[in-house]
Amino acid sequence: QVQIVESGGGSVQPGGSLKLSCTASGLTYTYRTICMGWFRQAPGREREAVVTIYVGSGDAVRADYADSVKGRFIISRDTIKHILYLQMNDLKTEDTAMYYCAQDVDCSYSDYVRRASDAGSYEYWGQGTQVTVSS
Repeated sequence: QVQIVESGGGSVQPGGSLKLSCTASGLTYTYRTICMGWFRQAPGREREAVVTIYVGSGDAVRADYADSVKGRFIISRDTIKHILYLQMNDLKTEDTAMYYCAQDVDCSYSDYVRRASDAGSYEYWGQGTQVTVSS
């Protein structure tokens, strides 16, 4: 059984930083292509992609950031522990949302290019971690 768990959310003031973590159990990554992403959903709004990442054969990586977070958020991976991180800097009030980690394996690069920001493209989801930015 696959389980995705996010952590690291909290409350910060504008301009602050948080680092989210995403761990997965029940998934094997060896010799598989991987599509992963951080999504967020604010009350009354649709779930949106924050950053998505494709890991191909030979660990070739492509990351795509939403315009709203470019230059402020950084996605990274611990390839040994299979942990996905999201470093969030210079947080703004509009970043307030529930943040979700999404993963899929054996995804093709062409599918990633076409559908990376589509939440429906990902098979496995965590329960989310709340990020609140307020003064």
